[in-house]
Amino acid sequence: MAVRVLVKNNEPLDKTLKRLRKICNNEGITREIKRTSVYEKPSERRRRKERERIKAIRSAKKKSLKAATKKRKRPE
Repeated sequence: MAVRVLVKNNEPLDKTLKRLRKICNNEGITREIKRTSVYEKPSERRRRKERERIKAIRSAKKKSLKAATKKRKRPE
């Protein structure tokens, strides 16, 4: 996966690096690199995937509840 950051005119290097880090964090690249930098036992991998699956289900339920309970304007 390649990430490109265009350097704007007269932009300091610090600001460009900050934008690059932000992009990498938002896309999950840094998390993936940290996770794959050490060996993960198959049992740990299964547990992690199960936690991620449960988290996604809870998140989806939360979103659907939020949409269902949204206040509607009463017709006057």
